Amino acid sequence: SENVIELSLADTVKIVKTPLNDYKSKAVILCLGASPKELGLPKEKEFIGRGVFYCATCDGPLYRNAAVAVVGGGDTALVDALFLTKFCSKVYLIHRRDSFRAVKSLQNAVFNHKKIEILLNSVVEEILGDSEVEGIRIKNMQSNLSTELNLKGVLIAVGSMPNTDLVKDSVKLNEAGYILTDEGMKTSIPGVFAAGDVREKPLRQVITAVSDGAVASYMAERYINDLSLAF
Repeated sequence: SENVIELSLADTVKIVKTPLNDYKSKAVILCLGASPKELGLPKEKEFIGRGVFYCATCDGPLYRNAAVAVVGGGDTALVDALFLTKFCSKVYLIHRRDSFRAVKSLQNAVFNHKKIEILLNSVVEEILGDSEVEGIRIKNMQSNLSTELNLKGVLIAVGSMPNTDLVKDSVKLNEAGYILTDEGMKTSIPGVFAAGDVREKPLRQVITAVSDGAVASYMAERYINDLSLAF
């Protein structure tokens, strides 16, 4: 277990550098993942797994018959809010702007769902509770009035950031910073593959990451078998 501090990927022989060693390889599979964007609130990190969560499909069933809040205004936030209505008694959908960025069909669905209460022009000021989430305090940006909501969970759905700092100047990325690949997980550099959440894709879940990994390892093996390298 070592921390990778530098990658040299352009040549046929790839070099993976750590504080202890330089590893030479014929192929590299990038499984760098992505990190959810945080609100930066006190108790946010402390209460992860105790009411604060970032994945609706992973943790949603844990809040069956409870009230939760979803923070965000894009497609993901609205999809997550609708998904949580399958389990939760009430879903507060909180967005800092006066309108959502999500597609119109999703907006219509949340505005017409009886379990969803929409709070626009609002931000979360504080997560309430001693050892777990017991509620949140929100502030209306227009009136400057603060309100406390009693709930058991807060889903933060304000986007994610790919962990691509190591490769941002080598492999091709999309505008959001995710690695571009073909269906064989090949990146823009021969012998370099990417799998999982770091890759541009429509769904980031464990099952899709595992699938990516299977394809990437198979294609890396095929690539290596086609080489005749002498170290």
